[in-house]
Amino acid sequence: MSPTTIGAGGEAWRREIRAMAVLAWPIVLTNLAQNAMQTTDVLMMGWLGPEALAAGTLGFNIYFTPMIFGMGLLLAVAPMVAFEIGRRAHSVRDVRRTVRQGFWVALMVALPLWVLMWNGEAILVSMGQDPQLSAAAGGYLRAMQWALLPFYFFVVLRSFVSALERPGWALAIMLVAVSFNGFANWVLMFGNLGFPALGIVGTGVATTLSATLMCGGLILVVLLHRKFRRYQVFGRFWRPDWPRFREMLRIGLPISGILTFEVGLFGASALLMGLIGGASLAAHAIAIQLASLAFMVPMGIAQAATVRVGRAYGAGSRQGITLSGWAAFGLGIAFMTVAATVMVTLPHLLISAFLELDDPANAEVISLAVIFLAIAALFQIVDGAQAVAGGMLRGLHDTKVPMFYAAIGYWGIGMPSGILLAFWAGFGGAGIWLGLCIGLAAVAVMLVVRWLRRDRLLRGRIADQPQSLSTSSM
Repeated sequence: MSPTTIGAGGEAWRREIRAMAVLAWPIVLTNLAQNAMQTTDVLMMGWLGPEALAAGTLGFNIYFTPMIFGMGLLLAVAPMVAFEIGRRAHSVRDVRRTVRQGFWVALMVALPLWVLMWNGEAILVSMGQDPQLSAAAGGYLRAMQWALLPFYFFVVLRSFVSALERPGWALAIMLVAVSFNGFANWVLMFGNLGFPALGIVGTGVATTLSATLMCGGLILVVLLHRKFRRYQVFGRFWRPDWPRFREMLRIGLPISGILTFEVGLFGASALLMGLIGGASLAAHAIAIQLASLAFMVPMGIAQAATVRVGRAYGAGSRQGITLSGWAAFGLGIAFMTVAATVMVTLPHLLISAFLELDDPANAEVISLAVIFLAIAALFQIVDGAQAVAGGMLRGLHDTKVPMFYAAIGYWGIGMPSGILLAFWAGFGGAGIWLGLCIGLAAVAVMLVVRWLRRDRLLRGRIADQPQSLSTSSM
């Protein structure tokens, strides 16, 4: 690990952009691998038949939003650890205490979610879902719910190693887990190699086993790698640190709120598409899948920005904060501009991954998907901007006000705009997508303006003294 002194001029920018890219690319690939694991589950459930896929979709919808809410709480670990390392490069005790409280928060949030998911069948029936599908989804949930705690521990440890600028270890373990998950699905869902055929319950068991593998693998790395073992993050696990615990909730709860608002927005948009028509819903599914895939890149850059800005914040370097933040923002916008260009110029090539272009039965869906992708091009840029700007502000432990911005932008501006444009102005599905763009653009503008006014956040917290930041690989 070689130090990079933050100075003035073009060389400082080149160094920071390189440092940001080195940190971000393993995080981006880890996000993509995690997305691939979920996609594998859906594809293999489809092999079981439409009823199994429907039951699995019901169960996953009960699982996903609470899981995301809990994960948001744990994302506070990264900026807190980054701040401590930036403040004192050789800090051990404070880093250990932060990671320990991350484990405590994981336990705290897993317990009520276990109760919720154990009763998934009853919840679905009470919502008016088909009893047979609800029973199958309930079995799937009861098998998958045990993945929560090991997955949350993995998130805590991933945040820890990323804050130390060693994210490659989490990537390596995730890649192994993706392969293992596919193999475990094949064995447990279909009864191969002498195992009983468990159907979608087998998918839940495979998810739990994969999460346990991810957690166990990263625990071994943290215990054995010389860079990590000095922190002894599992030492004195039972000792509370209530001020740090409360600080983690102070930072993490708004992150959970932001994620929940965003997930809810896209879930509601799918429901609205269903009211417009089946073709619009199918086209929306294609466009949103492509947009979600591209979003993994700015999301990873945002996570890297949180670390780099957080370390500069802890070091008391206003200049370091500026360089780290804008370097991340530039990388995110640059990638999303490329993604937007591809969506505008090659829509049929992208759609061909989902539908047979020569089949006349697909003509309406294809034409709508082309329109949605054209709007998604603008969507990409504003979505990337709001994601990276949010990550920059998290590095400054600024999450509460961005949560209010998300609520206003997504639900106060984006959703009403989409409804008006779709149903009142007669734009149909395109109106929903325009509403999403408007909401994301509003959030992006508010977050960037807050970043531009960051001196108000920093006043009295840090002195204007450049410190050294560093970058390293796995």
